[in-house]
Amino acid sequence: METVVWSRPEDQRAGTPLLVMMHGYGTDESRMVRLFEYLPHEFTFAALRAPMPIGDHWGWFLLDYFLANDFADVISAANAVQAWINSVKHRHSSVTLMGYSQGMAMASTLLRLHPHDYKAVVGLSGFILNNELLSVMDSFETRPPFFWGRDKADLVINDDAIAYTAEWLEKNTLLTTRTYPGMGHAMSKTEMVDVSAFLRHYVLR
Repeated sequence: METVVWSRPEDQRAGTPLLVMMHGYGTDESRMVRLFEYLPHEFTFAALRAPMPIGDHWGWFLLDYFLANDFADVISAANAVQAWINSVKHRHSSVTLMGYSQGMAMASTLLRLHPHDYKAVVGLSGFILNNELLSVMDSFETRPPFFWGRDKADLVINDDAIAYTAEWLEKNTLLTTRTYPGMGHAMSKTEMVDVSAFLRHYVLR
C-alpha cells in the first residue's frame, strides 16, 4: 500500500489493536480518515488508499453498475492488502477490518481468504462478493463477529447484492446488523456510535 494515513505516530502504535480501513469505489482514504475521531481511541487506525486509479480517485478493482467484477483483480487487490497487513500486524494486539461500499467487499474477501487473521469486521453500506471460487473456500471454525450497517433505501447496492450479502452473513458470521433511514449510500455519526459499541464488545473487551 503506497498511501496509508495513520491515526498515531509510529512510536505510539505498539501493542494497540489495529483497525484497517478501506474506502469505497471512486473515492480515497480521506473518506475513512474522517471517522477516526468517532471511534474508540484505544485503536490505532490505518486508512488505506486503493491501488487502482478511477478518474481522479481510486478503487480496489473495476466495477460496473451491476457490481460485476474481474475476480483476478479482486484477488490481486486482496493479496496486496494482506501482504501489507502481514508486514505490520506483529506490532499490534489484534487486527480488525472496516470497509465502506466496495471496501466492505474487500474486507469480507480478506476475511474469507484468511479467517484466522482478523478479530472482527465492520461493513458499511457495502456488499459481499457472490463468487463461486470464494464460496468453495468459505470455512469458519467459529463465526467471526461482523457488523453490517446500511440504509435500506440505498440505491447504489442492488437488491440481488443485498440479498446475497444478507444470506452469506447470516450463514457464516456472528452478525450485528443495523439500518439507518435517510442515510443513503454513506456513513453517519449515529452509525459510528453503534460501530464503536461493537468494537468495544468484540475487540476491546
